[in-house]
Amino acid sequence: MKTTFATALAFGVSLSPAFAQELTVLTAGDQNMVDYVNEYLGPLFEAEHPGVTVRAVGTGPGDAGSQKILERFEAQAGANAEVWDTDVAVVHEKFAGPMVTAGYLAAYRDAISTGSLVTRANADMALGAEVKGYVMPMFNSQTALAYNPAMVETPPQSYDALKAWAAEHPGQFGYNGIKGGASGVSFVMGWIYAYGEGDAAKLMNGPFEEAETGKWDKAFDELAAFTKNATLTAGNAGTLDMLAQGEIAIGPVWVDMFYSWKANGQLPEDFRLVLPEPGMPGQPMHYVIPEKAPNADLARAFVELATSPKVQAEGIVERFNWYPGIDAGHVQAELPAETWDKLFTDVTPDQLAARGKPFPIAPYNTAILEAYERHLAQ
Repeated sequence: MKTTFATALAFGVSLSPAFAQELTVLTAGDQNMVDYVNEYLGPLFEAEHPGVTVRAVGTGPGDAGSQKILERFEAQAGANAEVWDTDVAVVHEKFAGPMVTAGYLAAYRDAISTGSLVTRANADMALGAEVKGYVMPMFNSQTALAYNPAMVETPPQSYDALKAWAAEHPGQFGYNGIKGGASGVSFVMGWIYAYGEGDAAKLMNGPFEEAETGKWDKAFDELAAFTKNATLTAGNAGTLDMLAQGEIAIGPVWVDMFYSWKANGQLPEDFRLVLPEPGMPGQPMHYVIPEKAPNADLARAFVELATSPKVQAEGIVERFNWYPGIDAGHVQAELPAETWDKLFTDVTPDQLAARGKPFPIAPYNTAILEAYERHLAQ
């Protein structure tokens, strides 16, 4: 128990189940994730459950934050703790599968009313691991192509159309390659989904087969030729900045960053988005409940509230410009028309469902990045 206690002290959370009415939520991600629970979601839940206190504990941004949660669960499982110190956790997609495989999570999705409102495949498979029943998406982040309509009269609805447009407009497409941000990585993954000679579904869902990695040479040769006609940017923000300055006309971006820049006046209001066929990757953050959560009933009720149409509309879409974790069609009635039009006119819910892809499973993801480096040394 010593290791578990030390881990708990590091996060400032008691292991004792005596505080039965305190709901502890661990969340990976930036400080805005902690603020979201402590300032918005927690007070809503507390109002519906008098006497309950919700406390969010941040574990840090990026994969490292989710890794800390995984290690926390490992420590308590290794100590054979009968009751763990966490009721709900918010983790990155790539960590959900290992947690399910290790037996750390409760299968709760079918036990809450909002479980049936989820339609994205990434709530069933997380980078090749089956997680159906064990996770509820908090939100879906998504990449798409942002463009300046004064420079792109007919936005490309497919990778094929983009290739043709870029050939006619050298230097006007920009992306950050695979350095400085995941928007460029997403574009590269979408390129391999579109033009790799293997099975794109296998890249997304597994299993890993070494032979698949030999089926991308032609696609990368074509991407190398395409990139010679492109402008390389300095990361996610760099692409947006070059768009704003008119230095490029179109490039891959994170949708929430795009709308935040527009809201802050950093991008012109008339800039638009398009999500080309066959699609580009995005990724969710998932709510999970430990198998040995001290307040399992309250934990399920908390996630049910967090994934309700009203909270997804107010908390996820309006506050952060994220796509909802549940099907967007269930959120529309809860949003002002102008908010819905802003987020779902360029990329409709049907397009999001059809063209919003997961990233490849880890070994394919690594192999694609290594192949990019070989073919397009930067």
